[in-house]
Amino acid sequence: MKRPTAIRNVVVDALGTTVRPATSLWRGSLTLRVVSTTLLLSLVFVGLVGALMLNRITTGLLDAKERSSLGEATAGLNESVQALDSADSTTTPSQRVDSVILNLAQRAGNPGLYDVLLLATPPKPGDAPERGTHLVAESSVPAALRTAVQHGGTQAWTYHEISYLDGRTVPGLIVGSRINVAPLGPYELYYLFPLTNEQDTLDLVRRTVLGVGALLVLTLGLIAYVVTRQVVSPVRMAAETAARLSAGHLTERMKVKGEDDLAKLATSFNDMAASMQEQIGRLESLSRVQQRFVSDVSHELRTPLTTIRMAADVLFEARQEFNGATGRSAELLQTQLDRFEALLSDLLEISRFDAGAAVLDVEPTDLRDLARTAVESAMPLAERRTCRLDLVLPTRPVMVEADPRRIDRVLRNLIVNAIEHGEGATVIVTVALDPVAGSAAIGVRDHGVGLRPGESSLVFNRFWRADPARARSTGGTGLGLSIALEDARLHGGWLQAWGAPGAGTHMRLTLPCTQGVPFLTSPIPLEPQDPMALSARRLAPYLVGRRIDPSTRPSATDGTNGTNGTNGTNGTTGTNGDAAAAAPDAGTQVRS
Repeated sequence: MKRPTAIRNVVVDALGTTVRPATSLWRGSLTLRVVSTTLLLSLVFVGLVGALMLNRITTGLLDAKERSSLGEATAGLNESVQALDSADSTTTPSQRVDSVILNLAQRAGNPGLYDVLLLATPPKPGDAPERGTHLVAESSVPAALRTAVQHGGTQAWTYHEISYLDGRTVPGLIVGSRINVAPLGPYELYYLFPLTNEQDTLDLVRRTVLGVGALLVLTLGLIAYVVTRQVVSPVRMAAETAARLSAGHLTERMKVKGEDDLAKLATSFNDMAASMQEQIGRLESLSRVQQRFVSDVSHELRTPLTTIRMAADVLFEARQEFNGATGRSAELLQTQLDRFEALLSDLLEISRFDAGAAVLDVEPTDLRDLARTAVESAMPLAERRTCRLDLVLPTRPVMVEADPRRIDRVLRNLIVNAIEHGEGATVIVTVALDPVAGSAAIGVRDHGVGLRPGESSLVFNRFWRADPARARSTGGTGLGLSIALEDARLHGGWLQAWGAPGAGTHMRLTLPCTQGVPFLTSPIPLEPQDPMALSARRLAPYLVGRRIDPSTRPSATDGTNGTNGTNGTNGTTGTNGDAAAAAPDAGTQVRS
């Protein structure tokens, strides 16, 4: 059973290897499709016309042959009847039959236009002579024609192959009629007209039609190729120019030839390219001015901010000596200065990304260590928000080539964001590795209010908020996720978000294990498989544009295969049923 399967697999692979390039070539070439379609339609049209012409010519030749053959057979029959009626009574029957055949042979000429058979009608007498000309065989006359002649009483004819005693065969028209040879009784007289000339004529016409048809099809294909090339070449040139423009070569232009529609297309394209170059130049100038302004302002604010910080520190240290209102003002000043310094640092970092000055300090890094550090640093905030942090780690190291400082900043931003929007529910941080795909990932899952449809593509925008009316209780700058996205891109990785109303949010950072080596998949699925996510998918059509009350959501601690949420989907012990399932190689769960 294995041998046929192996053969089938080889055949399928061979067909796939042949078909895929042909399909790609067919889809990628407009000229090939137009020329092939023209050739196919031309071939069908020429074939139909040629078949119709051959049919009409064949019918005309055979009709003319039938008319002339029937006329000749009728004349010869009448002449033979007159000769038999005027024959001397002293002649023998054999002499009478011989005279009929001799007269008809002389009438046919030399070489003969036809052959003749004179056959006795059954039951024939034993001494009844039968004659024929030029060694024509009696088998040339089909039995059906003999029956029609014997019982019809009139002329009958058919197309049949004429056979000779020397083995020759030719196509022919056979005409038969009855004749009486006294005293022998009824005979059958058959004229056998060869169709050799007509066959030669039809062969010549067929070869001519095929040759002219092939020449016509090739000519139409060549015309289609030339016309298509004239149309496709400017379009192909426009596509190549557009590709160079998209690659940043803004000075590229199309060549304009003539004044036809294609020339107008090239002119319009060049005008569009010039307008784009001008607009892009303006935007680049504006962007440079904006970047310089942000950088200059950020640097210039450093000096006064340092002075204000020193004065604020003095006031903050002496706040116990002030009255209640003044002491509270000193504390608020200190808090807002901390937030202002964080905002200023983020603005400086964003300006480095915008200017393309950000660089990586790559070193081998275990993502498990970075995840532990980020979770520990977020513990004070989580305690204030009564939020629990769960850390799911694999048993083996998750080594990547990365900048530890930047990855640590990304993780801190993701975890702080999850705590802030988690509504006090558990936040799960998962680390996973896929050595086959060459990628590693860290997922941060919260069970807060989630995201409405379309908001997952907005969370990384600068200063974007899911709820504009929501206050920043943790003092965020609004740039943390934007910087995190830039850090992920700088590593050649992904930073993606999933969310659903009432089901919380899942942020996933995916990094290549080796810098510069691309990857296609992540070891952690972006869309969680826990009960809250599954419930949100079922309710998604009814929740568009709505927020869900956290008290009405399914519990985050409900396991899918465990009892009362104590067992994970893959058997790993923990309070969350989906935590272990999110990491294919998860072996350890740390709860904080």
